[in-house]
Amino acid sequence: MGFFGSMNVSATGLSAQRFRMDVISQNIANVDTTRTEDGSPYKRKITLFEERKDNPSFSNILNGKLSLSGASYGNGVRVSRVVEDESEGTKVYEPSHPDADADGYITKPNVNIVNEMVNMIAASRSYEANLTAMNATKAMLNKTLEISK
Repeated sequence: MGFFGSMNVSATGLSAQRFRMDVISQNIANVDTTRTEDGSPYKRKITLFEERKDNPSFSNILNGKLSLSGASYGNGVRVSRVVEDESEGTKVYEPSHPDADADGYITKPNVNIVNEMVNMIAASRSYEANLTAMNATKAMLNKTLEISK
């Protein structure tokens, strides 16, 4: 894998983790949303990733098959979809709340703030790891350019 290929892989990781942090932020912001547009409580969203598949040209496939190492390198990552967590939210007794049922209970969103913060830290660390890999690649490229002078 060349310099630009590894930078591309890191860039896809940066984009995916940024999107994941956006979804986690949305979950945290809606931790108390008991009524959405459809009248139900907010449902926690989860980001799913998959390997990015490219349609390489025939020459790229041929060069990959004829390489000495025969190693297959990844193309990076992408967000495949965002799904809703279908687990039930907690019931809380608040008879004065406008969304309370006949028994005085409201259904809170299924968002656990502690889990969301742990996920945010994990996404942040993954983002930092991709940024470090990109900076290392950039430093190697700069050193290569210095040597060739």
